[in-house]
Amino acid sequence: MAANKSLLILPGDGIGPEVMSQVRRVIDWMDKRRCVTFDVQDGLVGGICYDTHGVAVTDETMAIARTVDAILLGAVGGPKWSDVPRQHRPEAGLLRLRKDLDLFANLRPAVVFDALIDASTLKPEIVRGLDLLIVRELTSGVYFGEPRGIDTLPDGTERAFDTQIYTKPEIERIARVAFELAAKRNNKLASAEKSNVMESGAYWRRIVSAIAAQEYPDIEYTNILADNCAMQLVRDPKQFDVIVTDNLFGDLLSDEAAMLTGSIGMLPSASLGAVDPTSGRRHALYEPVHGTAPDIAGQDKANPLASLLSFAMMLTYSFDMAEDARLIEQSVQDVLASGLRTGDIMSPGHTLASTSQIGDALLAALDRRAA
Repeated sequence: MAANKSLLILPGDGIGPEVMSQVRRVIDWMDKRRCVTFDVQDGLVGGICYDTHGVAVTDETMAIARTVDAILLGAVGGPKWSDVPRQHRPEAGLLRLRKDLDLFANLRPAVVFDALIDASTLKPEIVRGLDLLIVRELTSGVYFGEPRGIDTLPDGTERAFDTQIYTKPEIERIARVAFELAAKRNNKLASAEKSNVMESGAYWRRIVSAIAAQEYPDIEYTNILADNCAMQLVRDPKQFDVIVTDNLFGDLLSDEAAMLTGSIGMLPSASLGAVDPTSGRRHALYEPVHGTAPDIAGQDKANPLASLLSFAMMLTYSFDMAEDARLIEQSVQDVLASGLRTGDIMSPGHTLASTSQIGDALLAALDRRAA
């Protein structure tokens, strides 16, 4: 029996609880079939936490988050909380988790599954075999920079302002994560910024280029302007393998890359902290890319595959269980190959399935592959 692995599950809002329930089924399956036991605690985050406690995440939940091996999150937000003060909006809970745990490296894979190639809006020959990874800096940049706010100029004109700030250590650490990931994939890394018009972009390029030359000479390294990167993702996405970029551009480029695959409901993500030099542990949060989809919440219509693939990423990056992760990923392929589809990836000739039916099919596929 492997040592217990501690998890905090934060289902969140909307379809979050539904997709996380399917992850719990796989956790139970692994306990029975793979002799891997997870110590699971549950908590509230987002709108449901605000409704219950008046904040988007409590200090008590944050204390638990600091002690567990990994966190699994569903989704947060929705129109119900649109008038809540900004500091208590559902998204503030996610931002606090990222900031307080220093989850600076966001990993967003964009993989086109063979069975879903026709779901992409791009031509099959453009996206067939696509497998790229966007590494986004997550805890600095314009989303966190100070000063920020809205004020009034002496002439009475109102203005809003945010500040894009990056320090050398912040750029260096995200760059090294990206280079290490590139070394484990295809030794190819592109760094995206706006060095032509932004001081922070020019600084980013200088720092990352120096690391490339001094520490990773075997990596095929290129610089690319973020707007050109956005264009190239649509024109020829397979030219990329790993892309590293800042918080703002990473937000935009990763969502664009997500839609190359046909549905944002299929994509997982990981947010990683630094490795503790003493214990070897790192804080880590895993979540699907999709939102809360309040229009279908509670109707057993949500696609749980992104959450299940996020769990597979957790096995890889937090627990060094690559074999088990591949088992889940292959089982997802099996489910898709069987023709089952939730509404977001439905197409003619396939069978519409509910959230729980997809979960049933995945467990059956796991049973077959583990037999």
